[in-house]
Amino acid sequence: MAEETPLGNIDISPTAIASIAAQAVTHAYGVVGLANKNFADGVIRTLSGDAHRGVAVIVDGDRIEIDLYVVVEYGTRIASVAASLQNLVRFNVEKALGAPIHAVNVHVQGLRVSNPDA
Repeated sequence: MAEETPLGNIDISPTAIASIAAQAVTHAYGVVGLANKNFADGVIRTLSGDAHRGVAVIVDGDRIEIDLYVVVEYGTRIASVAASLQNLVRFNVEKALGAPIHAVNVHVQGLRVSNPDA
């Protein structure tokens, strides 16, 4: 994403956008954590030490699309958690960038039971 100002250009990398989105995900109700898109992606990200695992950002001109790959807490309503996550990530990224987000896609990669005794 790039913006031209009278003083020069401002370029925001997809990695920076992914950082904002990943931080928002960590505060979302019902989300246990971020997951890898697939096994090969997991191996590559583990070897490279990528901290934005589970977040993919596509920037096409002024159009920004964010894909989130998450693990959800077992027993929560998945559709509600996903909708809440979309709103939370959209709000935080738009607030930080000052630009609209075209789409936030949530891919639930699994469920996790945090307290098996409950």
